[in-house]
Amino acid sequence: MSYLSISFSHKNTDIQTREKLAFPSEENKDRFLKQILDEDLVDEAILLSTCNRVEIIASVLNTDQASKNIIKKLCAYSGIDFENLYDRADIYENDGAIHHLFSVASSLDSLVIGETQIVGQLKDAFRFSLAKKYCEQNLPRALHYSFKCAAAVRNATSLGTGSVSVASTAVAKAKEIIGDTCGVKALVIGAGEMSELTIKHLLSSGFDVILTSRDIKKAQILADTYEEHVVVEEYSNLEKLLSEVPVMITATAAPYPIITQEMTTECNFNRYWFDIAVPRDIDEIESADLEIYSVDDLQDIVDSNMSLRAHQAKTGYSIVNKMSLEFFEWLKSLEVEPVIKHMYLKGEEIIDKKVKTAIKKGFISSSDEENIRKLCQTVITEYLHQPATKLKCISKDMECDIIVGTVQSVFGLKSDANMLNKYKCDHTNEN
Repeated sequence: MSYLSISFSHKNTDIQTREKLAFPSEENKDRFLKQILDEDLVDEAILLSTCNRVEIIASVLNTDQASKNIIKKLCAYSGIDFENLYDRADIYENDGAIHHLFSVASSLDSLVIGETQIVGQLKDAFRFSLAKKYCEQNLPRALHYSFKCAAAVRNATSLGTGSVSVASTAVAKAKEIIGDTCGVKALVIGAGEMSELTIKHLLSSGFDVILTSRDIKKAQILADTYEEHVVVEEYSNLEKLLSEVPVMITATAAPYPIITQEMTTECNFNRYWFDIAVPRDIDEIESADLEIYSVDDLQDIVDSNMSLRAHQAKTGYSIVNKMSLEFFEWLKSLEVEPVIKHMYLKGEEIIDKKVKTAIKKGFISSSDEENIRKLCQTVITEYLHQPATKLKCISKDMECDIIVGTVQSVFGLKSDANMLNKYKCDHTNEN
């Protein structure tokens, strides 16, 4: 088994490519995961799709063949030719795949370093595959450690503090452009998680917020969660709102543009629209009084954020490096623990057999059975202490597999699948 990670992000693809690769619905994700798991090359798989990245994390038999096969499936889904997509892809194997996964979970690989949404999105992607039984043991172990690593990075740095997300970056840009935001209206389209964050940052920046969504009930529920008043408008009024409000931020999950040239009329004031959805919500539009910003256009604020957080990121990467090594040491220890366990169980079986035989033949009295068993157990424990300790140390060596196999063969020990299964991810029920 090998770990494989195939990554398409703001680092290696433009927004036009990312929106073709995006998986906006659970049905699309489910269908794609089934396709790649139908091949014998892939044992387990998780698909992460956000506004800035598409990641396929997998447990595979052959990394080279599996990566090509997965990218071929992505080509069929996105309509992008194989050579283009394969050349763009960042493909990581084994220790590289784990290091990349830990970096993503810790938000060190994000467009906005330190943004807090990515770990939640990764947990959602993991829960989805777990519920569908698309991952059972190898990937849960890796995800378990990635969340542990993300927590360690947050605790050791200030990367998780403050407002750092694509939504907060868009609002920061809007505030920079507008200047005095008192009394300035800002329209938010959509009632999902990104819109929730956007409204929070708009309110804290002094904007008067208007919210609209196709799901008006969901929009009203969202608006009611804030202490400040958020005006909810019917989605049918969208075109009128676009011609009246100077700032608009859209973050829907629509698979196609919801704002087109035909909906845009000329105004006697400047308007600033921020499209933080992937695929994009705003079509190619030309208007003298309108400036449109996509996710990639926020790079100047992102660059500033990166320079301010560079030192913290360096600390974060040192933690990722350390925990990536620890993860593989931990995996090796999982191979050793069942062996040690069965060494002691084998000793217990021999004690039980010999004590029963001794009583049956009259060598010892049944009244002494308990004390004799305790004595034998003490002998076995002391005798196996040094081999057990040595095996735990050997688990960190490259020759571990050979030595463990030899010990199992010499002692006639069996493997314990139940023992291995207990090391599944313990973050599956976290929020």
